[in-house]
Amino acid sequence: MARPAPPPLSDAHLAPGLYVTATPIGNLRDVTLRALDVLAGCDLILAEDTRVTAKLLTAYGLSKPMQRFDEHAVAKALPKLLERLAAGERIALCSDAGTPLVSDPGARLVTAALAQGSAVYPLPGASAVLAALVAAGLPSERFLFAGFPPPKGAARDRCFAELAQVPATLVFFEGPPRLSSSLAAMAKALGDRPAVVARELTKLHETMHRGTLSSMAADPALDNLKGEIVVVVGPPLAAAAHAVEDADALLDEAMARLSPGEAASEIAKRLSLPRKAVYARALARKAM
Repeated sequence: MARPAPPPLSDAHLAPGLYVTATPIGNLRDVTLRALDVLAGCDLILAEDTRVTAKLLTAYGLSKPMQRFDEHAVAKALPKLLERLAAGERIALCSDAGTPLVSDPGARLVTAALAQGSAVYPLPGASAVLAALVAAGLPSERFLFAGFPPPKGAARDRCFAELAQVPATLVFFEGPPRLSSSLAAMAKALGDRPAVVARELTKLHETMHRGTLSSMAADPALDNLKGEIVVVVGPPLAAAAHAVEDADALLDEAMARLSPGEAASEIAKRLSLPRKAVYARALARKAM
């Protein structure tokens, strides 16, 4: 059965303002129709790397003026961009991949635009943080995105130590050369928690490595990875224990057909929780 053609781009007039536009993190079909409308109708596209954004525009038959906007260009470009917004232009702010302002320099423009009274419109879409989180199989009801940790030494150790008691799943970006040493530092500061290393999400060579922080730090297969990497780390045991309370309904259903031990194994695996804590919960509920 042939795939239906997507609806045509909207010809609705774009209101003046700054459009914070999410772009694909890999697969070009992950762009939203609204993002294409904005890229087609805006007056200017701001891009971290115009060559990267040009590939997206070419894939969809679009052509618009583009301007480089990375951390080195912000100070010089900001006054003129604010003038253009004040004059009623429509500007699309894009990162190389994913949602702008997540580990990129767009925040200064958004803050300045709002301060002068210009409208700012968010266009949600692809996000490496959320893609890794939902595929990790770790608790996701509460999470903290911590960006790139410091590259090495005492600063990195302090960063992880500060996060050790955060009662949430942690999400980091990391570079391939630092991955193994960063995982080892996490294990030392956070404890040997379950974790996932997600590489090249939505791309041809997407991979998900699962294990504990210490086991993955020692895994030679992770020494020579290439590409974009997201690390997802499970919450501390206290937070996991709280999550166990939410497993009661699932435990009740499982214990209707399995022994407490078997039910605990099934639910612990399904929710990525410590089996010991789930088993204790199962015994307690059986004794009720």
